Amino acid sequence: MQAFLGTGTALITPFKDDKSVDVAALEQLVDFQIENGVEYIVVLGTTAESVTLTSEEKELVKNTIIAKNSGRVPLVLGVGGNNTSTVINDLKTLDLSGFQAILSVSPYYNKPSQEGIYQHYLAISNASPVPVIIYNVPGRTSSNIAPETVARLAVDCENIIAVKEAAGDLVQAMKLIQLVPSDFLVISGDDMIALPMTLAGGGGVISVLGQAYPKEFSEMIRLGLDKSVSESYKLHYQMMEVVDLIFEEGNPVGIKALLSMLDVIGSSNEVRLPLVSATETLQEKLRKFALAYCE
Repeated sequence: MQAFLGTGTALITPFKDDKSVDVAALEQLVDFQIENGVEYIVVLGTTAESVTLTSEEKELVKNTIIAKNSGRVPLVLGVGGNNTSTVINDLKTLDLSGFQAILSVSPYYNKPSQEGIYQHYLAISNASPVPVIIYNVPGRTSSNIAPETVARLAVDCENIIAVKEAAGDLVQAMKLIQLVPSDFLVISGDDMIALPMTLAGGGGVISVLGQAYPKEFSEMIRLGLDKSVSESYKLHYQMMEVVDLIFEEGNPVGIKALLSMLDVIGSSNEVRLPLVSATETLQEKLRKFALAYCE
């Protein structure tokens, strides 16, 4: 559990202008995270546009990150879906030797009951050879995992060690923290309330913005874990504006544009359909923020 205390970054998949995977940019992005102090890296999550990658491209991304990381920080792999049997089959067939945990999103579109969600994760827990992090993101799945369901799974499944809570509801997050065992991590999946959740007793964040500003974001969370309120909020307010901006036209549209401006991934900010690249209006807002932030 301690390996996932702090800041994890949900990496994008950089594309070249022809929309093929940019391996060199991905390697540069990995180094940028580690050299600037993040605690762990999340591979092939939503931010990676994993739903538009082929099986071969997913293997390329995984192998590139594993090789570049070279054991420096823990890696978490996104393995989820709305067909429980498919997820279980993936867990039985994927090579997870380079990963310390999986991040598994709650079933989307099906809109299962709380008992259905519980049984889904119970089956995943029984099948997974590595620890499991539950991912609750109602804005994408159209169903919310109740705090009581997470607490039930935390007690019943030894290898379910954390939840990435991205409902954007601080009250629900506090109820989660109250209900789960003390050794179970409640990780923010929402950059805007990552610090308040951490100060309330959460275990940190899996961040999108953090990959553009890994040094500042991870320091903010470390200060939050240390309950250094004023120092942590100083960093929070410096970055607050850009959190809204990077999600203004969808994820990872904004963060790719920002990473390109900061020359972390080269000049391309390509995404794959049905997403489209950031508009000039958004790029100008991001450019204005980035310039002011550097001053």
